[in-house]
Amino acid sequence: MKSTIRIKTINGKEYWYEDIPYYDNEKKQIRHRSKYLGKNIDGKPVQVRSEPMIPASMRVADAPVGAYIHGNLLPLQKITQELSIRSTLEEFLNPEETDIILALVYNRVLRPLALQNVQTWFEGSSLSLQHPHLPLASQRLSEILAALGKSNVPSLFVDRFASQTKPGATLLYDITSLSSSSKHLELLEYGYNRDSDGLPQVNVSLVMDKERGIPIRYALYPGSIADIGTLANTLRWLKTMEIDQFRLILDRGFFSQTALAELLDEEIPFIIPPTLQLTSVKELMSTSQKKVGRAEFLHKYEQEAMFAMPVTLSHLYELEEEPRVLTVKGYCYYDPQREQSERSAFYQHLHDVVEKVQHAQPRAWKRPDVAVGEIAKHFARYLSWKFVDGRFEVSIKQKAVTQRVNRMGRFILLYSGEMDWLTCLTLYRQRDAIEKCYDVMKNDLKALPLHLRTEETLRGHLFITFLALVLRMRLQMMMKETGLIKQYSVQKLLLELEKIKMVELSSGEKMVSEVSKKNRMILEALGLCA
Repeated sequence: MKSTIRIKTINGKEYWYEDIPYYDNEKKQIRHRSKYLGKNIDGKPVQVRSEPMIPASMRVADAPVGAYIHGNLLPLQKITQELSIRSTLEEFLNPEETDIILALVYNRVLRPLALQNVQTWFEGSSLSLQHPHLPLASQRLSEILAALGKSNVPSLFVDRFASQTKPGATLLYDITSLSSSSKHLELLEYGYNRDSDGLPQVNVSLVMDKERGIPIRYALYPGSIADIGTLANTLRWLKTMEIDQFRLILDRGFFSQTALAELLDEEIPFIIPPTLQLTSVKELMSTSQKKVGRAEFLHKYEQEAMFAMPVTLSHLYELEEEPRVLTVKGYCYYDPQREQSERSAFYQHLHDVVEKVQHAQPRAWKRPDVAVGEIAKHFARYLSWKFVDGRFEVSIKQKAVTQRVNRMGRFILLYSGEMDWLTCLTLYRQRDAIEKCYDVMKNDLKALPLHLRTEETLRGHLFITFLALVLRMRLQMMMKETGLIKQYSVQKLLLELEKIKMVELSSGEKMVSEVSKKNRMILEALGLCA
C-alpha cells in the first residue's frame, strides 16, 4: 500500500501531510494515519519548529519538493485531444512550437496574462513538469506570434479543423469589432463600434457550429468594413469546404438584395430576417401584419401564444444586366407578449425624449437640428419641432408612431429549403450562442483591449484567442451536456479543479494530490481521470 501526499487547510493555513495506509489486525480493515511534513510555503513543505525554519525535505525521504497546478488543465487537454488540435498543429509546426502555442492557449483560458508573465504562470503548472525546458521568455513568445501572423498556418489549421464538421450542421455567422489605441496597426479603422468606446477597430468574424457549440472559423477585416461586406468571402469559403447539407443562420445586419441573390445562387440553405430598407420587404410586412393575428395562424411557443403565417417575398433584382425576380419563402411571426413589452418601452422612451428636447437649451453656436439629433437619436424621426426664442416647441408625428407601433411584436424570417414555422424560429433564436461566444472572447479571454505593435503579432494573437475560444466553448457545452452547468459556471469549475495538484517528490517521482469528493464528481462527469 503506497502512501500519498496531501495538503490540509487548518485555520486558513495550508500544511503538508503524508497519508500512510496500514492494515489493522484487530479491526480487520485498512486504516490511515497522517504524518506531518511541514507548512506549505511557496509550494514546498517547511517544518516550523524553531528558528531558522528547516525544510522538511532534509528530514523525510521522498518528501515533496513542489506542488503544481494540475486539475484545471485536465479538461482542456482532453478537449485538445478529442478535437485533434495538437495533431493538426503538428502537421504545420514542429513539436516545440506546438507546445508553446498550446501553453499560450491554456493560459488564455485559465488566466489571461501579458506575455512577460506567461513563463511565471507556466512554471507553477504541471505543464512545466512535462516540458521543463520550453522557452517562454516574452521575446520568444512575441517572435512566435509574429511568425504565426506572417505564415499561412492559421488558415491551414482552420480549413483542416472545419473539415471535421458533420453533415447537416447548423452554422451561425456573425461579426464583431475589437478596439485598440495602437498607432501601429494599419488594419485599425473607424467603423460601427459595438463597444461604443470611440476607438478605431478591427473586425473579426466567426462561423460557429451550433451542435458542437464551438467556432470553426474566424477571419480578420479592417475596421471600416461593414457586416455585409464580409459575407461574400464567407460564402465562398463555405463552398470550398464542401460541408454537406449545412444551414447558415444570419442576423439582419447581413441582409441585402445582393446577399440574398448570392445565397440563392450558391444554393446555400439559410435563415435570415430581412430589413425594411427594400420596398418589397416593406410591402410584404404591411400586408402580413394585418393578417398574421388571425386565429388560423395561432400556435403555442414556449408556453406562450405565437402566431406564424407563411409568406413569400418576391423582389425584383436589377443589379445585373438582366433583371430577375428573387423569390424566397418565409414566415411572418406575431408575438403578443413581445408586442406589449415593446409598446410600453417605446412610449416611455418617447415621453422621456420629448421632455429632454423641450427643456434643452443648446449653446448659441450649435444648430438646433444637431442638438435635437444628439438628444433624440433615432427617435428624432417621430418628432416635429420648432426652435423659438431659444426654446424647442415639440410635437409628436402620430403617423410615424402608428406605423412603428403597428409593427411591434411582428417580424419576418426568410429561409430556403423546407422548414416549418417552429424549426425556423427555434433555429434563429439559438443564434444568441454566437453572441455569447463573442462575449466570452472579449471578457473571459481578455481579447480587449488590443495592445499590439504589428499586424503580424495581431494575427498571431487572434489565432491563439481562436483556439482558446474553441476550448472554452467546448468545455461549456460539455458542462451543459452533463448537467454541471446547473452547479458551476465555467470559471467556478476551473477554480475548483485548480485544487488538484501535481506533486513532485525529491526522488523525482510525481503523484497527484488527494482528490476531494466534489472534484471527483466533476472529473467523473467529464470523463476525466486525475
